[in-house]
Amino acid sequence: MIIRKMLLIAVCCSAVQGALAESINVAVAANFVSTLTLLKAQFEASSGHTLKISSGSSGRFYAQIKNGAPFHVFFSADQSTPQRLEAEGLVVAGSRLTYAIGALVLWSANPELVVDGVLNGAQVLQGGGFNKLALANPRLAPYGVAALEVLTALGLRDATRSKWVQGENIAQTYQFVSTGNADVGFVALSQMREGETLHGAAWLIPAELYQPIMQDAGLLRRGETSQAAQALLRYVRGAEARVIIEANGYRRPVP
Repeated sequence: MIIRKMLLIAVCCSAVQGALAESINVAVAANFVSTLTLLKAQFEASSGHTLKISSGSSGRFYAQIKNGAPFHVFFSADQSTPQRLEAEGLVVAGSRLTYAIGALVLWSANPELVVDGVLNGAQVLQGGGFNKLALANPRLAPYGVAALEVLTALGLRDATRSKWVQGENIAQTYQFVSTGNADVGFVALSQMREGETLHGAAWLIPAELYQPIMQDAGLLRRGETSQAAQALLRYVRGAEARVIIEANGYRRPVP
């Protein structure tokens, strides 16, 4: 009898959890999509909710959200885009959090530019002996803004301009370099941590050459009453998420 009651309670609890489970749409900047995919697996297993992830540039998502795209949570690659959306009433006031601080690297898979496994990034950029320099479109992607800051700090913005090839987001920029369409490119450190075997080498760009890439997430108006959306943002603040985020090439703000 006791065992039967325990089984009945377990079945009832499972049914309640299933009834309360939600599926939500999450917009995420391209640089963070692989990390969010890892977080998604842990979050779904512990919460019962499911996430449908769409990735792209922060600028494109801004326009889509303004035009009523059905997203519940937005993970941007910057702070300013969620701030604008909050000012316009599309991000719930007080819901924003800085979930990651990104880092920029210069990457090349061209063996002629990599000496003994090392890419002397500043020297490569100054020498100009490369076909194309890939960077994310700074009008759409914060990592593109950071790339321009680096080139400006090095005094190479005008000297390299004729060789630029711009990706709509950091994922496309990565593809330009990985396929050899660009000899060298500015990509996210997180892309160097995704587990695949990479050719070439990357130069971790000194932090003083660009403004910190503070990445904010926010609860969108469509997700204001969603328990799943609120639970996701709580999860991202937690210790388990911190370990995953930091292991994938990001820093987290000091609590």
